[in-house]
Amino acid sequence: MADPHGTHRDQLDEDLNEKLVEILKPEFEAAGTVPPADASSASEASEASSAAEAADGSAKPEATTDKDFFHALGGWGALLDIGLPWIAFMIVYAASDHDLKLALIVAVACGGAVALLRLVRKQPLRNVVGGFIGVAFSAWVANRSGKAENVYLPGMILSGVYLAIYSLSIVVRWPLFGAIYGLITQTGGAWRRDPDMYRGFNRATLVFAGLFAVRLVIQIPLYLTEQLNALGIAKIGLGLPLYALALWLSYSVLRGSLPDDKWDDAREHITGLLRGGKK
Repeated sequence: MADPHGTHRDQLDEDLNEKLVEILKPEFEAAGTVPPADASSASEASEASSAAEAADGSAKPEATTDKDFFHALGGWGALLDIGLPWIAFMIVYAASDHDLKLALIVAVACGGAVALLRLVRKQPLRNVVGGFIGVAFSAWVANRSGKAENVYLPGMILSGVYLAIYSLSIVVRWPLFGAIYGLITQTGGAWRRDPDMYRGFNRATLVFAGLFAVRLVIQIPLYLTEQLNALGIAKIGLGLPLYALALWLSYSVLRGSLPDDKWDDAREHITGLLRGGKK
């Protein structure tokens, strides 16, 4: 004798499965796997389960785009976060008849204000914090020495350190960008055995080595001859614009060196790293 309760439960389960598929239909459409209207209950339940996985984040995340890549870098706003305090220093120093302390106070205050604004808006602080620390330390050095040109000295020393690191990595055939890529993808030095990957990372690393070399070649003579106004203009001109150019060039040479499939994979990992591990 058939169990009326069992039959009722089966019908209820089937109705629930149909309702679940209907609720999750947008998820299927987004994935391009909308279930057919005449599919069986078992098939519908299986597809509903797949959609539920997509909804709770267990499915494969959506691929990143070139726009995501640049957005993860912080965009133009990140460059302004770093550069605004230096612009403020140069303007105030010139307008205040070379009042070093006032210019330093304004520059540090400007960096702090930008950091506070980003914090209130719950925006990324990594570029702001780095820029603020750099300005604060440079201000301390200039104030201790009493020489306004020394506000640019820490940045020049840092550029020299970066130039040495990037150049050395190229000489020993472990370009820095490739080494970092191997770490974040947990593939070690596998990229070195791929001619396309090696060439791309080597070129991108060379671009940034060139960035720091250009800065030093221009700034060192100006510093040694105490040409403060020219040094301030060089600091601004070789900061935001040159960094943006280097960023674009490194992006271009890396993308141009890799086939589409390899570029998509590299961009996915790099974007995830820049976002703090979140793809």
